[in-house]
Amino acid sequence: MKKTLTRPLIILGIVLAIILFALPYYRKVFTPTVKTDDGKAQEFFVYKGWDYIKVGEQLLAQQLITDPEGFHWVAEQMNYPNNVHSGRYIIENDMSNRELVTLLRSGQQTPINFTFVKFRTKEQLATYVDEKLMMSDKDLLAVMNDREFLDKRSGLTPETSLAIFIPNTYEMYWDIEPEEFYDRMFKEYKRFWSDERNAKREKIGLNRLEVMTMASIIEEETNQNDEKARMAGVYLNRVRDKWPLQADPTVKYAVGDFSIKRVLNKHLQVDSPYNTYLYPGLPPAPICTPSIPSIDAVLNSERHTYMFFCAKIDGSGYHHFSTTQAEHTAYANEYRTMLNQQGIK
Repeated sequence: MKKTLTRPLIILGIVLAIILFALPYYRKVFTPTVKTDDGKAQEFFVYKGWDYIKVGEQLLAQQLITDPEGFHWVAEQMNYPNNVHSGRYIIENDMSNRELVTLLRSGQQTPINFTFVKFRTKEQLATYVDEKLMMSDKDLLAVMNDREFLDKRSGLTPETSLAIFIPNTYEMYWDIEPEEFYDRMFKEYKRFWSDERNAKREKIGLNRLEVMTMASIIEEETNQNDEKARMAGVYLNRVRDKWPLQADPTVKYAVGDFSIKRVLNKHLQVDSPYNTYLYPGLPPAPICTPSIPSIDAVLNSERHTYMFFCAKIDGSGYHHFSTTQAEHTAYANEYRTMLNQQGIK
């Protein structure tokens, strides 16, 4: 009789042990506790200097975990406190605490697509990077103004350090260091300069920096890609004949006011190496980060006899191209009349 009663009691004890001890453990470790908005994967950022407590606080603040106590228990059991890695992580809906901690502890973050178009100054670039990546604008500017670093890495200077940035989309890690970021962009810059592009560059007699500088002026002059090669031909003609470029965008850069709608005589008197009305040849560095079409327009510039161009008054964004001063003056007067009629001063 005693044996008959003992067996059920043992079984009952095992069941109670499972209920009291194993089931809570299972829930903490394996039960789906991560909930994302609309059930879609969500990005989560871990900053340098965070400990696992801060990570847990942010997960809770973003309502990604429903069992913070369980998260911390699992994190401690899996030694996450000693393996916190910064980065951008993609959190999936219905992850368990174990799956979440495994991901965060591994440091296997997901890269971002870093896209930029045009910047006119290092400061603009740094501000944008500060918004998109973990690094601060001050840290990036420190690198781009570090003469010794630039000389060793790229052979550039603080005045020309923006020249390697070619607008495009680049895959990189969100927590990339400023030095690594600059090295990466220089690597992309070197990759851009293929043998074919270098051969074209040599044919027109410009070095890489000069190509980027001329392309930056064209970038500011027109948005019409199909006339950029013709415009490049005008500037190359002027460089070859030792004429001043007289490019209005360089004057705006020299003045430091990119909102100027009409370049006046007072602007033309600003003493700056970027003022191509006062100083012949190309300015010392690009006045913006030129697009690939603008760069290729210089490399594939048209050979012609045009020495002038002037914006058309039809609002199309296209330009009249002229060979003689007289023809150009006629177009320029027409354009000035239009500006006067519109009250643009």
